Amino acid sequence: MASAEGLRRAARPQLLPAAECSRRPTAQKRQHRRISAPRAMGYAAEQLAQLLGRAPESVSALKPIDDGWQADVEVVELERIPETTSVMARYRATLDEEGELVAYERIRRYTRGRIGRRT
Repeated sequence: MASAEGLRRAARPQLLPAAECSRRPTAQKRQHRRISAPRAMGYAAEQLAQLLGRAPESVSALKPIDDGWQADVEVVELERIPETTSVMARYRATLDEEGELVAYERIRRYTRGRIGRRT
């Protein structure tokens, strides 16, 4: 039967001396290939839906950036009757080259009936 001290010692991570760390092979940099625009649109909408808990209405803008994609996604934040009074929001999502969401922010809120008009 192992002693409590022996179990604690076994649970500690094993650290390598600095000299051995420098000899370890470094991770190879993966070749990244930018996903297509239709996939980027789908990934942006899908990942924002997971985070926000609301289904996006549409992707209103998509553009390539240096290290991925930037998408503007329209979401109903508060449903009201009549629908023209529902509160909408535009979120800007940033995806990396492989389509993973790396950042998002709400950039505008408006009522559905005021689309196209700045308030």
